[in-house]
Amino acid sequence: MNDTGDGVDTASPTRGTGDLVRGYRDEFPILGSKTYLNSNSLGALSKRSIAERHEYERLWNEMGAAAWYEIWWNKLEQVRTQFGMTIGAPAESIALMPSVSGALATVSGGLQAAGDRRKKIVITSLDFPTLGHHYYSRESLGYEVVMVESHDGVTVPLEAIRAAVDEDTLMLATSHVFFTSGTTQDARHLAEIAHESGAYILLDAYQSNGQIPIDVGDMGVDFLTSGGLKWLCGGPGAAYLYVDRNVDILPTTLSWFGVENQFGFELRARPRTDARRFELGTPAVGCAYTAAGGLSIVLEAGIERIAERNRMLARDLRERLADAGHQLHQADGPDVRSALVLVEHVEAAQAVRWLAENDVIVDSRGHLLRFSPHFYNSIDDNVRAVEVLQDFQP
Repeated sequence: MNDTGDGVDTASPTRGTGDLVRGYRDEFPILGSKTYLNSNSLGALSKRSIAERHEYERLWNEMGAAAWYEIWWNKLEQVRTQFGMTIGAPAESIALMPSVSGALATVSGGLQAAGDRRKKIVITSLDFPTLGHHYYSRESLGYEVVMVESHDGVTVPLEAIRAAVDEDTLMLATSHVFFTSGTTQDARHLAEIAHESGAYILLDAYQSNGQIPIDVGDMGVDFLTSGGLKWLCGGPGAAYLYVDRNVDILPTTLSWFGVENQFGFELRARPRTDARRFELGTPAVGCAYTAAGGLSIVLEAGIERIAERNRMLARDLRERLADAGHQLHQADGPDVRSALVLVEHVEAAQAVRWLAENDVIVDSRGHLLRFSPHFYNSIDDNVRAVEVLQDFQP
C-alpha cells in the first residue's frame, strides 16, 4: 500500500516505510504545529532527546561531579558507538568532536607533523564552505588549495577530480552530498582516486549521514566527518571524526581524553592508539545526551528504511514543485539525487520568510529554495508546502 498521508499505510514495521511516519511522527513535537521540511539545516527535536537532556540535568543536579563516574562516561561511549553504527564503524574508530572545524584542525595538525612533502589539498566548488575556510587558511603554512569547479552548479565530474589529484596531493577533501544541489558523490571512486596517487581522503558526510546508508569500510575513506545536527536529529554540539584504523598519524594537540592512563593525571602522556587520540578535551556531555535520543530513533527506524522513505518523499515533492511551474535544481540522474530538494527562485530568502509566517519551515541558499523532507514527514507536508509557496507574491 502506498503512503499518501499521515497514517494510511497499515503495513507492519518489517514490510514498508509508511509505518515510519505513523510510528515516529508523534515523537517530534514541532510536527504538530509546523510543516517542517528543513532537516538538512536542523533535524527536528524528539521527545527522546528532550527526555535524555532532562536526565542529564537531573544527574547533574542530584549527583554533581559524581555523575561522571560510569554514568556520563558510559554515555559518551554509547554515543561513539551510535555514531559508528550509522556508518558501519566500530566505536574505537570514532572521536567525539565539538564541530567539523575541530575535526579538520586536528587532522591537519597531525598530517603537518608527519612531515609529508605533499602540500596540495583538493576540494570542489560545491563543498560546504567549512572545507574551504579551513584549507585556504592553511595556505600561509605553504599548502596549495586546488578547487575543482562545477560547470553546472549541480555536479562535479569524477574525471575533473581525477585530473586535479596527483603525486603532490596530500588530501582530497570533499562532500558526500553537495549542500546546494543534493547530488550524492561516489565515495568509493573518490577514495580510489585519492589512493591511486598516494593521497588521503576526507569525506564530509554531514549532508548525508542519517538520510542515506553509509558503509565506510566499503567506501575505503581515511577520514569522515559528520554530527548529530541534521539528519541524525541530535542537535548542535555533537560532531564526530571517523579515522580508519590504518591511519597512523598523531595529533599535534593532545587532550586529556586522548591519552592513555587518563586518570593517572600525568603531564607527559602517551596518545591513545584508537581514534580518541584526536578528541579535543572534555566532550560536551549535555550535547551527547541530546544526540543519543535522536540517534536511538534513527537506528531503531533503520537508515535503509529511512532512505527508502526519503526517496519517495523527495520524488513526490519534486514532481509537485515541477507541476506547479518551479525550475528544479538537480542532477539529471535520479540515482544520485538525495533528499535535498532545490528549486531556482529569484526571491528565495523572501519566500523562506513567507513560508515561515505560514508555518512551513524550509531554507534558502542564495537563489535556491531548499526543502529537505525526512522520514517523519508525510505527503500531506509536501502538499501543504507547495500550496503555501504558490500563494507567495514577491
